[in-house]
Formats: sequence, structure tokens, C-alpha cells
Amino acid sequence: MKKVFVTFLLVSAFWIMAVFPASAEGYTTRIGGKDRFEVAVNVSKQGWSSANTVILANYDAYADALAAAPLSYRYNAPILLTQPGVLTAATKAEIDRLNATSVIAVGGPASISDSVLTEISNMGIKVERISGSNRFEVANNIALRLGQSSKVILAYGLNFPDALAIAPYAARNGYPILLTNTHTMTQGTRNIITQWGVNETIIVGGEGSISREIANSVPNPSRIDGRNRFEVASNIANKYFSTRAQASVATGMNFADALTGSALAAKRNEPILLTSSTSIPNETRNAIINNGYQSFFIFGGPASVSDGIYNSLAVSIVGKTIMIDAGHGGSDPGASGTTSGGTKLVEKELVLDMSKRIQSRLTSSMSKVLMTRTGDSYPTLNERVAQANRSGADIFVSMHVNSYSTSSPHGTETWWNGTYESADSKLLAEEIQKELIATLGTYDRGVKHGDFRVIKDTKIPSVLVEIAFVTNKGDADLLADPTFRQKAADAVYRGIINYFNKQ
Repeated sequence: MKKVFVTFLLVSAFWIMAVFPASAEGYTTRIGGKDRFEVAVNVSKQGWSSANTVILANYDAYADALAAAPLSYRYNAPILLTQPGVLTAATKAEIDRLNATSVIAVGGPASISDSVLTEISNMGIKVERISGSNRFEVANNIALRLGQSSKVILAYGLNFPDALAIAPYAARNGYPILLTNTHTMTQGTRNIITQWGVNETIIVGGEGSISREIANSVPNPSRIDGRNRFEVASNIANKYFSTRAQASVATGMNFADALTGSALAAKRNEPILLTSSTSIPNETRNAIINNGYQSFFIFGGPASVSDGIYNSLAVSIVGKTIMIDAGHGGSDPGASGTTSGGTKLVEKELVLDMSKRIQSRLTSSMSKVLMTRTGDSYPTLNERVAQANRSGADIFVSMHVNSYSTSSPHGTETWWNGTYESADSKLLAEEIQKELIATLGTYDRGVKHGDFRVIKDTKIPSVLVEIAFVTNKGDADLLADPTFRQKAADAVYRGIINYFNKQ
């Protein structure tokens, strides 16, 4: 098991950044600042102790810098921001800290004035400008600086999300990002594609951003699209970063944090996922769940990405894969009993209900949940074990209710086995049992070692939970109550979180 660690990032005295409990497989860290200049500086500090080259962009004009990430990666250079007419003090200090010997300014004098470049030159630093008459030409000139490539990225040039979401992939592979309008492409861009003999074009965005006619006019096009900017970014992550354990998160509502963060994301070989300021879109949530991202850098302060989002991403089960086994089912009803009022209870129905409640809680926390059954079917014990062992799941939890030949036994117990992953299985059992007793108030029958097939032969940390005795009238009355079953599910959920917190 990987161990917990939390990265603390020191930012400006003007802004104290909170770092919350880390996820078990890595960490969740906010890189913030009192403004976008300081966010860029703090991104730089996170990724670079020194840098020969710095990429400099205008803080308020995304167009010139849309294609800058591959250039940043080529020169191992952070992207910093400045005001157009004066070199921002925080940026100047960061250039000095990095001991940079070269600054590449992206954009013309309207974006970054000659006086700013003169000030940098007076620091004893070599200055170069990559400019153009418009954003398309700037992107083309960046591409020419990068050098010939047989594959190019084509992104919509009149908005920022698609180009910045593809930036880490483009940068890592040395593919230039070329820009286009929806229905027309500049002759300069076409010339690069033709003269380089490009044989593959990755188009980012739907036909509302880049038309089918444009796509059909470029060599061997493949499109990554989506219903919105969040889904486009998620689909990029799904396609190119599905094996990574970490991801970056930035607001999808303005460009600055994603721009400067793209340089660090490329350096770390991770995707940039986009979010609204106050909630994680479903498309982004699904990418986290399906790809198992467990470590996050969040670019920007709480005004850009709220503390609520931070707290959601910092939960230890985010990105984990958890298998829930609802015991029995189908032709095997399991134990049965009756309440004090004469209502018959059947184990297979009770445990399926609680398992689905656990599934709901885990899914809402961005865990991937695998169920051995979701209806009244009966997977054999062999099938359940095989499912668990080939699933790639982090843990296995088998849900049951207890029974006995007499009505007196009552209470809650959790079982583990020492054949495989014994220490982790025992810890998981202890944490679940602790939460169940604290939440349900049932008699504590303890954590026990046993040879139940589904935990003995399962090779990942695994437990078997006996919530209560269906053959005891008092316990049966509790089990019949949906509120009790929800509390039991919540307790198992919290026990799982506690387990991963201790890994």
C-alpha cells in the first residue's frame, strides 16, 4: 500500500492556503494565490526549483497563450503572467528566483509591451517575442518554433477550454496546437499542415466549434468532442490519461489558472479536468471515478474552485474501486426471521437493500463501485471470489445478516481472514465494526477471524459484515426499519473511509 502524505504549499503572505486531509493514495493540494499572477507564481514554485527559460503571457488575454503549453514543455519552462504595460512584481520576483536566463514572450506589443521586455532585458536576461497579427498566427509561429511534426492538434481559437484541456497531451508528445475558426481556417495554418506533410490531425471540440467541413479538409482527422467543455476535457482524460493516478483540476469558466497549470500538468503527465466554481460537473466526476484518479492539484483559490470541491476531492475513497457483495440471492434466500409484529424478513432482500445504499454513498464520493449482484440473482461463492480477484478492486465487503438456532443471540460482528492481505483485512474489519457499533448502538460482538469462503479466497483486503441477527426479535425490528438500514450503510461507508485514511 502506498502511504499517506500531504504536500503543504507556501503561498504569498496575502493568501493562506488550506491543505485538508490527504487521500490515501496521494494528496489533494490547492495551488492558490490572491490573484492570477500569484497562482502562476505558486504553480511555478510547485514545479520548478529553477528554470533556464520562462514563458511570459498576458494575464487577461487567453488567445495568444492558447498554444503555449507545448513550448513550455519543450523548454521545461513555467508559464508566468504579466500586465501588458508593466512587469508584475510577483512575476519579476519569480523570474529572479528561477535564475532564468531566457524569457519567451507570447503575443505582440499590445499583449506585452516593449517596455516590459526592456525591463526584463535590463535584468540580464535574453528576451524573445513570438507574436503574430492574430491568435492564429501566434499559434502558427509557436508551432514553427517547436519544429516539424507529423501529427498536429487543431482547436477552436475563439475560446479557451478545449485548447487548454488538450495541452498536457500535446505538450508531452511535442504536437503543436494550431487554431481555427468554426468554418474557416487561415491560409497560414493550412500551409503548415501541407508543408510539414502532416498525416494525422486531432480535432478537439464538437462540430459547433470546428465544423465537419474543416475536419474533412485536414489529413486523417480524429475528433475528441463532448456536449460541453467539461465533457471534452473528461474525454481527453479518458482517452490519453486513463492509466494515471493523478489529475489536475481548474475552473472551466476562465482561462488563467488552466493556462499556467497546463505547464505543470504536462510536466507531471496528468490531465487537466475542468469544473465549475462551486460543484463538480457529472462529466468530470465520471472521469475521476472511471479512471481512478486519487491525487489532485487544484489550480486557483476558493473563488475559482470552492473549498467544497476541495473537500470532496480530499476524501480518501475518491478514485478507489470497491466491490460490495450482497450475500445470498436468487435460489439462496439466506437466513430468515420475523419481527415482533410478525413481518417476515429474508436475508437476501435486506443485504441487497443495504448494499445498494452503500453503493450510493460511495458513488457520490467518486468511488467506483462493483456489485456482485444488483438484483435477485445468485452468483456462486466461486463466482464471487473470481469476480473479486479479477476486478482490480481495492477492497471487498460482503454484506450479511446473522442467524442462530435460538432467538437469544443479537448484535453486530465483522469477520476477516488471514490468508491474503491479513493486516489490511483486519484493519478494514476493525474500522467498519467501530463505526457500526457507534452508529447503530447494537451489541458489540467484536471483530473475528473466520474461514468464510468469500473472504478466505479473495486476494484483496476483504471482510464479511453481519449487521444484526434476523432471528432475534429486537434485531429483526431494527432490520425492518429503512432508517436503520440506511444508518448501517452509512456506518460501513465511514468505516471504509477510515480504513483508507489509515493506509
